[in-house]
Amino acid sequence: MTLSMGAVLLAGGRGSRLLGVKAKPLAPLLGKKLIDYPLTQISELFKRKNIEGKVTVVTGYCKEGVEGHLEENIGVDNFAFQERPLGTGDALKSYFKSSAISKKFDVTLVLCADVPLLDWSHLDKLYSEFSSGNYDCAVATFCTERPEGYGRIIRNERGITIVEESEASSQQKEIKEVNSGVYLFKTSYVLEALSSLEPRGEKGEYYLTDVFRPGHKIQPVLFKNGDPFLGVNDLEQLEEVEKKLIKRKVSELRKSGVRFLSSGSVYIDYDVNVGEGSVIHPSVMLFGNTKIGKECVIEAGSIIKGSTIEEGTILKPYSHLDQVYIGSNAVIGPFANLRPGTETGKSVKIGNFVETKKASLGEGVKVSHLSYVGDAEVGERTNIGCGFITCNYDGANKHFSKIGRDTFVGSDTQLIAPVEIGDECFVASGSTIGQSMPDGSFAISRSRQVTKEGMAKKFIRKHKEN
Repeated sequence: MTLSMGAVLLAGGRGSRLLGVKAKPLAPLLGKKLIDYPLTQISELFKRKNIEGKVTVVTGYCKEGVEGHLEENIGVDNFAFQERPLGTGDALKSYFKSSAISKKFDVTLVLCADVPLLDWSHLDKLYSEFSSGNYDCAVATFCTERPEGYGRIIRNERGITIVEESEASSQQKEIKEVNSGVYLFKTSYVLEALSSLEPRGEKGEYYLTDVFRPGHKIQPVLFKNGDPFLGVNDLEQLEEVEKKLIKRKVSELRKSGVRFLSSGSVYIDYDVNVGEGSVIHPSVMLFGNTKIGKECVIEAGSIIKGSTIEEGTILKPYSHLDQVYIGSNAVIGPFANLRPGTETGKSVKIGNFVETKKASLGEGVKVSHLSYVGDAEVGERTNIGCGFITCNYDGANKHFSKIGRDTFVGSDTQLIAPVEIGDECFVASGSTIGQSMPDGSFAISRSRQVTKEGMAKKFIRKHKEN
């Protein structure tokens, strides 16, 4: 029988050791926020197990920021507010006070917002073992050689209890089985237990672990690996889980046919997709919702942010792409800088030290080296020479340039926007074009060369001999 479930995500922490982070749940992690990861896995559990229920996030510090992020980016709009940070027991009390329906679910799942390595399958194991017997609650546990900081699991003939690190005896501190902080309760049981919970310690906090009382049916679910329950409390731990998530992402992509030449040096955000047969070279960084097609080659040191690259494209070393679209079978770089709004057709070549911005380049266009194309449209098969510049800014406003198809633009040419060059035109090298050109026209704009024979000696300076 499938039990209805109220899932509670505790997200009221400040995260003072996460220096520079607005609030712990909003810590950045592979293009998402820390809180996004467990929320995604709870939703996956509901979907895969066909569970009827609701997810509620308990907020506290930086309430507006956390709730605003979740409403805008995740679609979560069920919140409870913990007015003061008086412990996990008080946070769960705040949840039950937030809505009457919270007390009607068969079971209540509780976990923290700082466990990004947790997978839906781990929650499923906890749920399955809980469902297999008439248990009052279940707790996920694991064994570690470094149990410092964790609550210890005390097993005896009367059941289990959880002793916090600060209250554990020297003998109890030797116990290797620890509390993960992920719980599943029979709702009626936890409601009764919370009603008699007493504040403890100097701060008067309510410990949720106090609801694990001898004489009740409590099921510890032991996991072989504690990695899924790693929490994030400082920047070092944030980097640690980031590395593990990247390793997991690389493994998924490799299984789908992506080759990595040095996976340990690669950075890949959570939402990045790479097609089968593509090759990723060392020191590549892939951010945001970047999509790379099949049989692409991304060479060393390249950085791609929120961009789409179609199949068969080669990105040469140290190129930077930010919010661009690249058609299939293109060759980009090395040292190309493609800024937001750049779009290309098929088989485009953008060479070394070329910069583009809000530029549309048609199929077969070549901009081979040392050029700037901004606020411009370039037609199919047009060839642009070295040192080309669209002069698109007049000091106050940006202006548009258009170059037609099958046009040749010689080296060291400047277009003074706004200007339009037609189809099948020829612009001579060294020209400054400030007037539009009709289809099929030729333009040259440079001063006439004057040659004076024998005059070079007047300008050549020879070094004096010592």
